[in-house]
Amino acid sequence: MFRGFANLWTIVGLARDLPRDKPVPLRVAGERLVLFRDVAGHACALVDRCPHRGVALSLGQVRGGIIECPFHGWRFGGDGANCHVPWNPDARRDRLGATALPLREMAGLLWLFTGFDPAEEPQPPDSVLQPDAVLCAQSALWNTHWTRAMENMLDSPHLPFVHRASIGRFVAKHVGGWMDVSWTPTAYGARIENAMEGRARGARLDYRSPNAMELFIDPAGRLFRMLAICLPVDDAHTLLTIVTVRNFARWRAFDGYFRRSNRKIADEDKAITESSCPAEVPPPGVEKSVRTDAPTLAFRKLYFERFKNSSAELPQRT
Repeated sequence: MFRGFANLWTIVGLARDLPRDKPVPLRVAGERLVLFRDVAGHACALVDRCPHRGVALSLGQVRGGIIECPFHGWRFGGDGANCHVPWNPDARRDRLGATALPLREMAGLLWLFTGFDPAEEPQPPDSVLQPDAVLCAQSALWNTHWTRAMENMLDSPHLPFVHRASIGRFVAKHVGGWMDVSWTPTAYGARIENAMEGRARGARLDYRSPNAMELFIDPAGRLFRMLAICLPVDDAHTLLTIVTVRNFARWRAFDGYFRRSNRKIADEDKAITESSCPAEVPPPGVEKSVRTDAPTLAFRKLYFERFKNSSAELPQRT
């Protein structure tokens, strides 16, 4: 399971967007999942496949924290345990459970583990842990492999070309000069910094392994960050989610403004990134690269060493 993206913690959305009385389908690295809240209100994830006849549980209903299969009415708790089999009071329900996956609700975000036995818990960035932080998010489906989307988020030299009508106009005047780009490994991934003509830019990027970028903006001492999460749907599609983190303009009515601004910038990236051929990044050395490609080349090395050949095995039932 989760071929090429296994045994990893990834953000899959905002916690407040998961309702108490409705299942939410999700596809991650080719696997169908369903998210819902159990009887205690905790966020849960199951493989979206009833163990009886393989239909999608997400087509069913959630009643009192129990998800009911739409085909024969089998019911399952958030841990996958079978709670009821209609017409069969003598059924060995302990052998008829669904498959649960680790899902955590931390710092306003939902974190999914693409496997079954995490060695550690997710590590949220400090920005979302701030008590006065407000989060808003939007998502869009991109027709490309998640690695191309991730590289786009880690790449600074494209700004004055792809975003010449928006954020790129501020750096366009420096195109004829010199840019230094650095990749510094950290416990959570890497820090990416760049300087143009010897002057450091005000903003910086953090790569948060495996599939997120955090952009530091922080004007005038305020907290203002953007998290871009490149969630693999399958080999040809990526769900890009942009989470804005801020401690000003806290009224929810301002969320629409930030979403519109982020959508405009992401749409500029989308058309370019979707044109990449092949859709998945090739190994380092296949495409022509230069000095300012240091961050994307470092990411490719990580991808081919740690992620590409990974997979998770379903736990054995007793």
